[in-house]
Amino acid sequence: MDASPPPPGCLLVLSTFPDAETARRIARTLVEERLAACGNLIPGIESIYRWQGEVETAREALVLFKTTQAAYPALEARLKALHPYEVPEILALPPTATGWPPYLAWVGENVG
Repeated sequence: MDASPPPPGCLLVLSTFPDAETARRIARTLVEERLAACGNLIPGIESIYRWQGEVETAREALVLFKTTQAAYPALEARLKALHPYEVPEILALPPTATGWPPYLAWVGENVG
């Protein structure tokens, strides 16, 4: 397997949603609008978090979006506009390990 450092423009963006249908709808919109190359849905996660002074537990769906640094500001703005949460999780992480060059190229080709 040939692996090289990822291009500096690649980002992984995490966001949780109240249910799989909402996650699916928003992920499809962001991919259709070319703000993300891909959105992987992980339904049925359990989140434990502090909200308004209370510890809460909720079933949620997580989406892993693949995008670029150049597209991130527009993705963030659109995700905030579409998201039902008052304070949505929008966490962008640059890959620090290696990535398969053809996949990383595909991300770049399918965003923007």
